[in-house]
Amino acid sequence: MPLSINKLEKKINLKFKNIKLLERSLTHKSYNPDVNYEKLEFLGDRILGLTVSNKLLEMYPEDKVGFLDKKLASLVNRSKCYQVAKSINLDEFILVGSSKNKNVKIVNKIISDCCESLIGAIFLDHGLKIAEKFILKYWEPFIKETSTLLIDPKTKLQEYSL
Repeated sequence: MPLSINKLEKKINLKFKNIKLLERSLTHKSYNPDVNYEKLEFLGDRILGLTVSNKLLEMYPEDKVGFLDKKLASLVNRSKCYQVAKSINLDEFILVGSSKNKNVKIVNKIISDCCESLIGAIFLDHGLKIAEKFILKYWEPFIKETSTLLIDPKTKLQEYSL
């Protein structure tokens, strides 16, 4: 790891039982094509969606599903995952490249993918409640913003024409 994995555990206030799971969540396929974050990212994406969907239903019980869907989409996207990842300096821990390919850069997509992967690793290591706690802690400022969700004019026109 570029920096001590313990530093990341302290940053997110979570000690992993299976440190290999945490390392895997930060390993890009360019570093290790066989053991990398892709499946954990797949899992983390679903847990993120489930957790945020549940929170939105709780916060906005009267909203129509179309508005809830827009709020969800504004919260579980690459941009928000990237912002959360940067807030915990996740990019400092990501492993990319190999002895053959040292020119792989840690782009925003990789950083946001690792955020979802970290969620998947937390779920597998600690269970759903702890994964939800992690998500709600780091997504809270964004979730609060959804009460003032603005709909762009094109979407308003499309909805009006239906």
